[in-house]
Amino acid sequence: MFNKVVTNQTKTMVLLMLVFTAIILLFSGLVYFSIVNFSHQRFYELLKIRTTTIVQIEKSKDHLDLPENYILNSLNDEELPMERDYVFAVPEDSNFRKISQEVHIPDYFFKSIVRKGEANYNDKEFYYIGQTFKYDDKEYIAIASAKNHYVIYYLGFLKRTLITCIVLSLFFSMIFSFYLSKTLFRPILKITGKVKEISSENLHLRLEAQPDNKELNELVDTFNGMLNRIETSFETQNHLIGNVSHELRTPLTSIMGEADVALSINRTADEYKDTLEIILDEAEKLDKKIKALLMIAQTGFDGKIQKMDKVRIDQLLWDVIETLRKIDSRNNIYLDISMLPDNPKKLKVQGNEQLLHLAVANIINNGCKYSNFQQVKVSLGATDTDVYIIVKDFGIGIPEVEMNKIYDPFFRASNTKNYEGYGIGLPLARNIIRMHHGELIVSSHENQGTTVQMRFPNFYSARPERIEKVRI
Repeated sequence: MFNKVVTNQTKTMVLLMLVFTAIILLFSGLVYFSIVNFSHQRFYELLKIRTTTIVQIEKSKDHLDLPENYILNSLNDEELPMERDYVFAVPEDSNFRKISQEVHIPDYFFKSIVRKGEANYNDKEFYYIGQTFKYDDKEYIAIASAKNHYVIYYLGFLKRTLITCIVLSLFFSMIFSFYLSKTLFRPILKITGKVKEISSENLHLRLEAQPDNKELNELVDTFNGMLNRIETSFETQNHLIGNVSHELRTPLTSIMGEADVALSINRTADEYKDTLEIILDEAEKLDKKIKALLMIAQTGFDGKIQKMDKVRIDQLLWDVIETLRKIDSRNNIYLDISMLPDNPKKLKVQGNEQLLHLAVANIINNGCKYSNFQQVKVSLGATDTDVYIIVKDFGIGIPEVEMNKIYDPFFRASNTKNYEGYGIGLPLARNIIRMHHGELIVSSHENQGTTVQMRFPNFYSARPERIEKVRI
């Protein structure tokens, strides 16, 4: 529930605050412990200088006379805060328990000095450092101690200063995080608001590019591209509905008209038979158009699974040409094989043979029909990655202003009124070619002819996921 309420902007602000807080705490801790460590080392260095001075003074005496209380100086003569300096003779049995009880310094400290020659120790308030030295073949220990006022008083001030700085830093980091997150998300919120304004009624609206923001501009360009495709789809859909309505209304009008006339007056049996034949003919046309529309829908959207096999395009072309010649002996097709590759494997594609046969046959048949059965040249070639089929006719062509509508189902060019057809061959062929990850390119000039290029990726350059089956 919390994740649904909290926005990404709030999450970003909190994340930035956490990062800033972690950095500030880490930096403050580093500063504090560095200064504490430095103050300890510096104070020990001062004590070491005092200890060395004590040793030198004691060695310079003619006779080393140790005081009874072991303390060399009084509080009034201190060099460091509450300094106390000691000199001890090392007991023959190395037992420092008596001395430890008198000066309140642990005996392990004395033993450490004897073992190492120099050692330091602190009891959280006083700092001690000791050295051994010899005088008249006898071993002694010199210790300097003092209270580290810097650690006790000045570091306390440092703590308070750092805490104050941390609180202020957190406050300012919160303000900065809020401002930064708001600045980062402002363009996104602006885009979101603009997107909410776009609906099916104003698909012409587009998002504006953001200055100096490459990533968001890529998003804007992608979204605008999607809007272009959606707008085109809406226009195509509206055009398709108009075409389909017209194509389906025409035979229905004929059927209804003939039935109405037949029922209006009594007729002879032959007249009723003629009427029924007209109705049957129009019903068959209507059935063909509906089946064609279903075929386009099947090849344009996800549906049943079609099995994909290796298909030799040269063999497929010979089959298509033979089939078209059987359908109409007037079909004059010339197959140009001058661009065939040396390696026949390059002519293999992965696809459904029946669907490919249907697509190629539709393209070649259109070339024959709309060129009034003049010769249609079909060329076959291949590269290392693709197989190409080029169909060229010298027929009536397509008007330039109508080229953008040639893939609309049931659309027929304005110069095709004298030719049979439903306007579904080219859209159907394009859907099938797209299903095979191919490409269909049409170029045409009115009264000069049409050239159609089909490209298919060959079997060996196809992706692994294309190998077995494809959805259509």
